[in-house]
Amino acid sequence: MAASPSTPTTSRLMRLAQRPAEAEVTAASASEEPEEHCELCHAPIPAEHRHLLEPSSWELVCVCRPCSLLFDRSGSGNGRYKLIPERRVRLENFAMSDLAWEELRIPVDMAFFFHSSALERVCAYYPGPMGPTESQLQLSSWQELEQANPILAELQLDVEALLVNRVRGARRQWLVPLDECYGLVGLIRTRWRGLTGGSEVWREIDGFFEELDRRARSATGKEIGP
Repeated sequence: MAASPSTPTTSRLMRLAQRPAEAEVTAASASEEPEEHCELCHAPIPAEHRHLLEPSSWELVCVCRPCSLLFDRSGSGNGRYKLIPERRVRLENFAMSDLAWEELRIPVDMAFFFHSSALERVCAYYPGPMGPTESQLQLSSWQELEQANPILAELQLDVEALLVNRVRGARRQWLVPLDECYGLVGLIRTRWRGLTGGSEVWREIDGFFEELDRRARSATGKEIGP
């Protein structure tokens, strides 16, 4: 049973998902003025940039590289902000049966999970045409999954997530920065058409995961892609 989209946590994610998905940002020529600016120092920043997360409000903050370096250590910024990391890991031998997935109570075949320090629990969300929806997660089911996959204990609090794609028979999992999940949410929200989404959104989703694979490394440390 999914939690109401009006819950505070979902409302915050909904606001974050209103930002354009990365797939919507076209490459600008070097001579064009950047459209985004650092939200700390107001310096111009490229389309691909780092983010800070404010755990108490779940707000994302776009930052330039110099500002991101100020938060690239534990305890920086008096703990108000956390720098979202950049590692992306393809979990090649992830242990999760169809039954284990059903026990997580996710009503669709795509979701992401992360530890929230503000709520002091693991949160589970799935993307959809209306934005992100929180799903009620049994702690025992997550603990069993974590025991079967010790790498989940490495998830950085608040800023890293387990992303799962089981759509159309896929069985793929990644450890990703949390803003990667927001990008997927934004893509689906802005591209979805009609009841089934339409062919365009599914091409975009396939492209999203292909790009994620290209940028990821495996849990054994081997780089994926060229």
